Amino acid sequence: MPSLSRRHVIRLLSGGSTLALGGPALAQAVGLQDMATAAVPLPEATIYVAREIITMDPGQPRATAVAVVGDRIAAVGSVEELQAMAGDQPFRVDRTFADKVMIAGFVEQHVHPVLAGLTMPSVVISIEPWDTVTGFSDQVRDEAGYQARLKEALAAHDRAQVFVTWGYHHYFHGPMSRAMLDELAPDFPAVVWHRSCHEFFLNSAVMAKFGIDETFLASFTPSEAGQSNLETGHFFEQGALKLLERLAPAVATPERLRQGLAFTVDYYHRNGITICCEPGGFFSRPLQQAINAVYSADATPFNHYFIGDGKTFAAVERDDPAAMIAMAESVLDWGEGRTRYLPGQVKFLADGAIYSQLMMMKDGYTDGHEGAWIMDPEVFAYAFQSFWDAGYHIHVHNNGDLGMDMLLDNLDTAMRRKPRFDHRMTIVHFGFAETEQVNRAAALGAIVSANPYYVTALAGRYAEVGIGPERAARMVPLADAKAAGMRMSFHSDMPMAPAKPLQLVWSAVTRTTAEGGVSGPDQRVDLDTALKAITIDAAHSIRLENELGSITPGKLANFTILEQSPYDVAPEELAGIAVWGTVLEGRVQPVPDPSTRASLRPQPLPPGALPHRRFAEGAHDHGQGEACDACGALRQRLSAAVVAALA
Repeated sequence: MPSLSRRHVIRLLSGGSTLALGGPALAQAVGLQDMATAAVPLPEATIYVAREIITMDPGQPRATAVAVVGDRIAAVGSVEELQAMAGDQPFRVDRTFADKVMIAGFVEQHVHPVLAGLTMPSVVISIEPWDTVTGFSDQVRDEAGYQARLKEALAAHDRAQVFVTWGYHHYFHGPMSRAMLDELAPDFPAVVWHRSCHEFFLNSAVMAKFGIDETFLASFTPSEAGQSNLETGHFFEQGALKLLERLAPAVATPERLRQGLAFTVDYYHRNGITICCEPGGFFSRPLQQAINAVYSADATPFNHYFIGDGKTFAAVERDDPAAMIAMAESVLDWGEGRTRYLPGQVKFLADGAIYSQLMMMKDGYTDGHEGAWIMDPEVFAYAFQSFWDAGYHIHVHNNGDLGMDMLLDNLDTAMRRKPRFDHRMTIVHFGFAETEQVNRAAALGAIVSANPYYVTALAGRYAEVGIGPERAARMVPLADAKAAGMRMSFHSDMPMAPAKPLQLVWSAVTRTTAEGGVSGPDQRVDLDTALKAITIDAAHSIRLENELGSITPGKLANFTILEQSPYDVAPEELAGIAVWGTVLEGRVQPVPDPSTRASLRPQPLPPGALPHRRFAEGAHDHGQGEACDACGALRQRLSAAVVAALA
């Protein structure tokens, strides 16, 4: 008897006389004559008709109808072809999308639920416009404008609560300090959370309230203390992570997190997203349970995948590769329902945040400041090589060209030691890279997951401060990656950029800056490449391309429904295309009326979702019970601090 995979079977059926996942046509094709003569009830197929279907399948790029059986795509073509193909199988023709444009469901390759859930309920005063929990917040990109907005927000604040604002950026909004905040808010606690999410500024009242003083500072490691300043109230990178042991109750409460996560459900849906992924989230089962409490229900309009945080695994199991791999595998059952962990994938971090200009650059910075490593090179090498040998698909946050050298040296070493085919080592963010580095990455088999919004938000200003015009014009060099033959996906890294796939496409195709100019026009990519980057190539970057990313028989019926075709509008209009809704695994999901946003009202987390007290005391959840300080797992301390605030 011939052996056919399910994918082969479905492809066969889509070209035969039936649309069903079974039946006489299949039986005859594989030689099961007894089955062929048996009565097999056929499920009803739904044939969706659209003005245009952009399949993202090179074998059939365009169509006007798609047949769906259950949660799967059965066939693609014209309505007449699909009706004829159905034969005696029951079917119905659905013309809901007859005047719409259907495209493969958008895949948002990189978002951060906890960070998005905590920033969006705060007072957002940022360098770009945001839809927030409390409504629309327009952009402000100058010092005077920021100060005016901050003063207005402080004046309106309930002084019984801690004031938290997110979005401040020193290169746009000018200096910030404890003294400045004391003057603006002398009698209630105030926190300014940097746009990068890697820095905090505090006033004296909040420091007094949460015991952020010399005694607390004495518990910092030298690296943490070096990135902390009590006098100025400034804490960044490792200092910011340590700070959250005390500050987390101000920025993380069950109500805020639940409200913020509920907001993102609505936000992602409105922007056409059917699949989300968080590479390298917090290593904390209670935090995962809090996310699951909002995202895992069947009614959630997308599936959300997670990839383990390699930085924490390496910090905890510094001397035992087998234990480190086991720790990574311990998270695989943490998802529920529509939240799931991806096996065999891990995320590391090389250099610092691009929004803080802490990426590691070969030629340094024009104002003389220095970048920072998030994982020290020797720790990075240990973790990279260990997970490589275990066969993992490795994703690496990297922004600077010096960081790129470190990353590629590790990949080169791994390929020389133990060559692997189709390893898909993924360069995440892709902030700065020289052409020679891009070519080397391609030759080594790497792929790219880029944030093209960096160009929009930062290139104009960074050409003037810190980076300079020549390097700023090469920010996110997508054309080089395409020329080198690299597959690329796009992501927002929400809240590092709005989770709006069509805006990412617009940024990549136009490279328009917030100032209105074009930065590095030679690094623009074509629309075909950009649309692949939010569909099939995004699915490829997380190894889900056999299930998602194109409207192809056998794959899940995930579609994004648009009011206009991206091919019918001018490039500068791409970000403004309206989303009608989505289809998730065959379920039609129109975008709700904007006036009805009940899901955004704060609700308590369900019983069992709140973290238990063991985490508030700073213990790990990897079965060994060491205190956080004993292993120095910085990211674990952050998750423990947030968990403690939620307890």
